[in-house]
Amino acid sequence: MRQDWRALTYIHWPFRAESVQALLPSDLQVDTFDGLAWVGLVPFRMENVAARSTPAIPYFGTFPETNVRTYVRGGDGPGVWFLSLDISRLLPVVIARATYRLPYMWAKMEIVERNNSITYEMSRRWPRPVSRSRLEVEIGERIAEPTDFEHFLSARWRLYTMLGRKLAFARVDHEPWPLHRATAKCDDQLMSAAGFTPPDSQPHVMYSPGVSVRIDRPRYV
Repeated sequence: MRQDWRALTYIHWPFRAESVQALLPSDLQVDTFDGLAWVGLVPFRMENVAARSTPAIPYFGTFPETNVRTYVRGGDGPGVWFLSLDISRLLPVVIARATYRLPYMWAKMEIVERNNSITYEMSRRWPRPVSRSRLEVEIGERIAEPTDFEHFLSARWRLYTMLGRKLAFARVDHEPWPLHRATAKCDDQLMSAAGFTPPDSQPHVMYSPGVSVRIDRPRYV
């Protein structure tokens, strides 16, 4: 598939590796940085979703998304494991659950952009129980050269999923992320719905205007 990821914010908190490992399939190992696992709340706008050789899908191919994710190592290398993915279009939820077997949810969502700030707001419709999230992000200066840690959080070239009882992956390709420093105010229930209680410390936050993405079909590891 082809798609564009726009107006994206990375919000990450550190966790003990063993607490994250307990939520993963046995074939995946939590990926850590300086001994800590990192769980991200990542809102953005999906645009121009299309199959590889077809035009973008009208209406259903553009929508907001917020995902909760962590980082793993599996048989094909380092990648992303999704705990939840909330979007505002029901049909893509059904299709993505049936094909990639990812935990997509149906939600009411809105993104409001103002100069150097952006607000993401959502309320999960299905499956129950209802979870809500409101994120207010202030966008700062461009990051000229990402650190190893910022690269660890953002440069991920595959996603993992379970197809039945077997671990599978799909490779992801895009240009390097243009990243900005940012701060965020979070009033969020998605992290707790996914099984995490964020620590009291301030999260690590980055913003990106976005990239164009190609995602391969899922394959068994």
